[in-house]
Amino acid sequence: MDILNILTSPRKEKSASTAIVNAFLSEYRAHVGNVTVDTLDIWQEQLPEFDAEAISAKYKGVSGESMTPVETATWEKIRELASRFQRADRIVLGVPMWNFSVPYKLKQLIDLSCQRNLLFTFDGEFYGPSLSIDKAFVAYVRGQSDEAGFKTVSQPGFKYLSGYVEFWLQFIGVRSVVSLAVQHTWDGRAVDMIEAGKRQAAALARQF
Repeated sequence: MDILNILTSPRKEKSASTAIVNAFLSEYRAHVGNVTVDTLDIWQEQLPEFDAEAISAKYKGVSGESMTPVETATWEKIRELASRFQRADRIVLGVPMWNFSVPYKLKQLIDLSCQRNLLFTFDGEFYGPSLSIDKAFVAYVRGQSDEAGFKTVSQPGFKYLSGYVEFWLQFIGVRSVVSLAVQHTWDGRAVDMIEAGKRQAAALARQF
């Protein structure tokens, strides 16, 4: 079983999302046995900027046009990132909420790797997935919860994060997304909530 573990927090050992995913993976290894984990740390990966060269490489890569050396190097990195998704039997990621959305480096990974004919298809009329992955596990970590109201805006602040991530996973070909939300990681309940989240993650791993 090949698992792609996307590490999205830069906080290393202080990261609640990483701790919860590690608890999940530890239990999954114990339960399944033969597991290979490819950890894609988006903060250490030196992702290319999605700039003019990357956009040009994207269009030329899809159309088969010749590229400049810089475009070629960028496109090869894009293909290498996509190949890590293509090799995976399962995807696992912990996602801390940043301004009600994903960390910007995760969006950068998505923008780079999620290309036509690599992670999805498009025939001019319909989109389709390029991958065939049975399941993904996503741990969402929030400093507060949707119990906290908003004075000037309405919901779905806390649901926007999970809605986008799960749409993207299903778009590229993940058939089922198992999710866990761990909240109140910034207040006096943080230690207890993170420990409870780790126990919940381990329980989900036994059914994954």
